[in-house]
Amino acid sequence: MDDTVSYARRIRELVGERPDEIALRHIALDGTEPAFTWAELDRRSGQLAGALAARGLGPGDLLGLGLRNSPQFVFSALAAWKLGAVPVPVRWDLPDWEFTRLRETVDAPVFLGPEDIPWIDATADLAVPDLPDATSPQTNGICSSGSTGTPKVILNARPAVFDARATAPFVDQWSPVPRPQVILVLAPMYHANGFSTLYNLLAGDRLVVMEKFDAARVVGVIERHRISTFTATPTMLQRIGDLPDVDGRDLSSIEWIMQGAAPMPPSLVHRWAGLIGAERIVMAYGMTEALGITALRGDEWMSRQGSVGRGFRGTEVRILGADGEPAPTGEIGEIYLRAPRSSYGGYTYLGQAPRLRRTDDGFETVGDLGYLDADGFLYLVDRRVDVIITGGANVFPAEVETALIDHPKIADIVVIGLRDPEWGRRVHAVVQPADPAQPPSSAEVIAYAKSRLAAYKVPKTIEIVKALPRSEATKINRGALVEARGG
Repeated sequence: MDDTVSYARRIRELVGERPDEIALRHIALDGTEPAFTWAELDRRSGQLAGALAARGLGPGDLLGLGLRNSPQFVFSALAAWKLGAVPVPVRWDLPDWEFTRLRETVDAPVFLGPEDIPWIDATADLAVPDLPDATSPQTNGICSSGSTGTPKVILNARPAVFDARATAPFVDQWSPVPRPQVILVLAPMYHANGFSTLYNLLAGDRLVVMEKFDAARVVGVIERHRISTFTATPTMLQRIGDLPDVDGRDLSSIEWIMQGAAPMPPSLVHRWAGLIGAERIVMAYGMTEALGITALRGDEWMSRQGSVGRGFRGTEVRILGADGEPAPTGEIGEIYLRAPRSSYGGYTYLGQAPRLRRTDDGFETVGDLGYLDADGFLYLVDRRVDVIITGGANVFPAEVETALIDHPKIADIVVIGLRDPEWGRRVHAVVQPADPAQPPSSAEVIAYAKSRLAAYKVPKTIEIVKALPRSEATKINRGALVEARGG
């Protein structure tokens, strides 16, 4: 494959090879499942590209996308690439004040929101323009509020040139899988995991995009459309695995799945190993800045429970202590990664977000804490910003959450540190009950925690809520939970 094929030209290649093959299917909230062939994607994105050009979008410009998972989102991203512009999906599920800050940081000359859906649909009546072959200077941007609360817009520095190596399935590291894949998109496409499936689309894989994650609908979609892979957070996998009939459903089309965003509780790994086989699970650790990645397969994890793998595709891992020196094997420190720029592309920031800490020889960190074992496998502990210092001891919320999520009366849990006159910070658990009519008592949760954790890690207070305020990507804003409870 020619290394200089632009995304725009790659789309034309796919149309020439498979014009009538369904490339995209949308699982809408209203129950409809519209599908689009490569010829239709090419036509609709071309029509929209012409209309966006008339609105002033040109080569190198940013296109803000405040759209839900939808055909219009995909048309818009492809249209941007056809113009040599840079699509930047923006989280639309934020409070108005935070959404406004993100939009101002992106400062795109054209921004498409829900109010533009009728306009996007109306472009279907336009002629398809004759567009020159253009290459976007960056593939895309991704927006994040970051751990500091400062709006952060991360631009992938790689130009929009098709590279088949970047779309190879992770599991190929262990054994190849059939192509094209049928990829189920569960995450919102403003998230890196959701947006990156568009690269797979350009490789010829097929996308089945859910407008919104709904565990009860996921299994039916897998069965109906013979899904071969998807990426999910632990929360998503927990909700699917908790479905009462999932053990009897047909998951035989799944070749592999990838889990990221947070370490998997051991019970959840074993649950999914029972559903699809440990060798079909890949667990990975990385970040939106594409500093590098670690990964391991589920059968490897069984002998290294809790690990997120070794350096993948050239990634090097280093653990540094508070003194900036390499930490001994098994000792917790800050995780630094370094990866070949040719493979990961690098990144730049828009806005005033603080730059990542970097060593003189090119290792960078987002502030996560972990340790390496003697074989170089990484174990993720938590983010430094989330660590609770209580009575002078460090408590990692992720460890407490993993210990408590197996309680039969707990459906979801987040652990935070709240100001306390005695302890400095006390460990506080916010619990979503499995049955709202029969929530666990504080005494039950604390007793369960004592059976699994050292005394200083046990939550001192328990709070029952109807539902945890997770984003569409099932992530939680711990800082907002702390602030709402007085800091």
